[in-house]
Amino acid sequence: MTAGGRDAVTGDRDAAAGGRHVRGGDRGAVAGGRHVAGGDRGAATVEAALAVCGLVAALVLGVEAVMAVVAQIRCTDAAREAARLVARGEDGRVGAVVQAIAPSGAVLVVRKEGDAASVEVSAAGRLIDVRARAFAVVEPGAAGGAG
Repeated sequence: MTAGGRDAVTGDRDAAAGGRHVRGGDRGAVAGGRHVAGGDRGAATVEAALAVCGLVAALVLGVEAVMAVVAQIRCTDAAREAARLVARGEDGRVGAVVQAIAPSGAVLVVRKEGDAASVEVSAAGRLIDVRARAFAVVEPGAAGGAG
């Protein structure tokens, strides 16, 4: 300690008085020889990491939603074409057409009741299952080819 109550090394009055000295603002503090936690140090990195994780999750969900919409449209198209073929009496082609149009692994269900035909095409997705139905009136003379 020097004259005037200042520390001989740092020239700081507080250090000479009680051994407490604060350097660098919030970055770190020395109090009585102990290191005190640095407040916000590293908080920006954590916030950036969380923001990136949130953005990636939102992007993945958005892509999955678009894929589900595309699968729904493909099921709707396949069901419509299948109902049209059943109504015309071309039941033999229904499976191949649905396989070509619908998403892979799609399930086809054909029902006929009187002069009406209904077709349901469903497919399992990663997050959501999709299903489409189509109805058609069986054309006269086409009932013989239907089974």
